[in-house]
Amino acid sequence: MSLDAKGAAALALHRFGLGPRAGSIAAIASDPRGALLAELDTPGAGQIVNAELLTSAGGARLNFAYNQQQQAKRIAARISDEQRKAATAVMTPMEEPKPEDAAAMAVPEPPAPAQVTPPQANVNREIIARIDTAVKADIGFVERLVWFWSNHFCVSADVVLNMAGAYEREAIRAHVLGRFGDMLLAAESHPAMLVYLDNFRSIGPMSVAGLLNKIGLNENLGREILELHTLGVRTVYTQDDVYRFAKTITGWTLRPMATDPEHGNEFLFNPRTHEPGPQTVLGKTYPQDGVEQGRAVLADLARHPATAAHVAFKLARHFSSDEPSPALVERLSKRFLDTEGDLKEIAKALVEAPETWDEQRLKLKRPSEWLISTWRAIGGGPVEARRVLDAHAYLGERFWRPSAPKGFSDEQSAWIDGLSQRLDIANRIGELVAARIDPAALVENSLASLASAETRQTIARAESRQQGITLALMAPEFQRR
Repeated sequence: MSLDAKGAAALALHRFGLGPRAGSIAAIASDPRGALLAELDTPGAGQIVNAELLTSAGGARLNFAYNQQQQAKRIAARISDEQRKAATAVMTPMEEPKPEDAAAMAVPEPPAPAQVTPPQANVNREIIARIDTAVKADIGFVERLVWFWSNHFCVSADVVLNMAGAYEREAIRAHVLGRFGDMLLAAESHPAMLVYLDNFRSIGPMSVAGLLNKIGLNENLGREILELHTLGVRTVYTQDDVYRFAKTITGWTLRPMATDPEHGNEFLFNPRTHEPGPQTVLGKTYPQDGVEQGRAVLADLARHPATAAHVAFKLARHFSSDEPSPALVERLSKRFLDTEGDLKEIAKALVEAPETWDEQRLKLKRPSEWLISTWRAIGGGPVEARRVLDAHAYLGERFWRPSAPKGFSDEQSAWIDGLSQRLDIANRIGELVAARIDPAALVENSLASLASAETRQTIARAESRQQGITLALMAPEFQRR
């Protein structure tokens, strides 16, 4: 049976956005498709403007300077301790401690409260900015696109802690509705990606530095660009293509932080480490010198039909089902090629496709999506960075920390076993908000006619408001998008 207007609006908010807030279903019920398309044309869509947030290079310099200062303090303290011991060695032996002194010494000093370091404070600001943007978004379609592309071109905060948030702002948000080729270049040449996949120390074997120091090539970035970011695993390239492509991006490195306190960790092309001479990748020879050689390969990869097919499949899988319709994938791939990778046009194609409006809801929300849709539904106040990190970790999706360069899984099999942990969090939320939220109103505001009669009856029979809220947040209709 076809959904009514409110049901279609709720479907749009869950499938394309980050879940309804109070009043948002009614706000777009007259034209859900039009509301999604309008969000794509909103000035500044997907951007975070916050003067307190540092650039990725600034965050890295802050972290480097803090660690250097702490190391220097430890060295100074050790020297001072050694000097004190040397001075007391010539003094008379200490008297035996009095009983009352021994008792006092047996009681340990209470631990000092942990202080937030400047680097951690910077990370916390990035986390809060991202969560705040998602919670306050009218629909959240563009934000979902940011999250999709950030996962596609992922880095890990385990490696680039003070660059992960800024990387997303600089490489992903800046191009989320632009061209794929521009995002590709921004991501692959970004300091966070160069560090995460070790390209900053990749040296051409026949470069000046390679010949003098006998240091070799690192293929990590070249391989992941071909396998994950553009053409797709086991498609049109060979291992030789990986090897030669990796040579074209040698010399893509960073300014040293130890000797450049103003611009350290910014992108630097170092000709001493760049492999000289032409390189042939995918049957095409690139004679360009220096940094332009790698850029030329990336530009061609961005326009390749295999890239269009790979990206189209991932988008279709994300917004429709784990096994998307071949017709939808083909339509998105064609739009990609026809528009030269115009990401706004591809997003419009997603909204226009009948397959993405199927009433069957086959995608389980990832933990991050469920958490945000929960916070939006309950209308909570500001969140703490520590709670965000803890909740994500507990649900198995550590914040900005995928376990591998392929990013977090977009298939429900990876997340289905974590529903019991979601129940724990839903229970706690129900306890905290029971005094101000009516479960029936929560269902109506967040699901409307998406909620089945069985779900409504189950919630109505709850023994308490807390239990009713928990059941609403754990309802199959709320868990899926």
